[in-house]
Amino acid sequence: MLRLENVTKKFNDKVILDGVSLKIEKGEIAVLLGPSGVGKSTLLRILNNLESIDAGTIYYNKKALDLKDINKTHIAGIVFQQFNLFDHMTVEQNIIIVLEKVLKKSKQNAKKRAHELLGAFGLADKAHKFVSQLSGGQKQRLAIARALSVKPQIVCLDEPTSALDPLLTNYVAKNIQQLADQDYIVLVATHDTDLLEKLNCTIYLMDKGKIIESATSVDFFKNRDAYPHIKKFVSGK
Repeated sequence: MLRLENVTKKFNDKVILDGVSLKIEKGEIAVLLGPSGVGKSTLLRILNNLESIDAGTIYYNKKALDLKDINKTHIAGIVFQQFNLFDHMTVEQNIIIVLEKVLKKSKQNAKKRAHELLGAFGLADKAHKFVSQLSGGQKQRLAIARALSVKPQIVCLDEPTSALDPLLTNYVAKNIQQLADQDYIVLVATHDTDLLEKLNCTIYLMDKGKIIESATSVDFFKNRDAYPHIKKFVSGK
């Protein structure tokens, strides 16, 4: 279980996260919903030790985390909005380099693990192609495979549909749902309301660094009027 209690983050005098609290169990998807600038991506970066927090506590399995532990134990993995893949390397090399540098795996073991992941994500036949030769959907699958290579318990996806053709949203949602079905804790930062109908998730609507309303996707679509803030954002009004 992942639990955040009153997490606060400032950049200079600007409050980015203002006392954010939430709880996510294994096998659950939390969607951080809202426009740009409300703190969604910052929260994911904090969980991956790419940003620090100014106040609050993060618990994993009831243990308070020193965020430096995240790098040591690889509790979280992140799929960036623009994927951040190494274009000058092959598909296979994009995973191997992470395993060698981060987990200190031997070349042989790293290559074996890479091929397991590429097979699982339908990219085995692309192993020796360069990233620039992949489609948007294939790049995203590679980015997810690379994030999973360090065997995290928490998977974070930052705006997973923003760089893709809208027709691929169904496919993206299927990939996200499969991660939850495999018992990962999944956090998705997005402003794409189309994703909500395709995921079994809990929606956390954010505004000005706060969670202003939450609902399960099932409850929301069953009774939108009970969640006026989410309803307003989804309707675009």
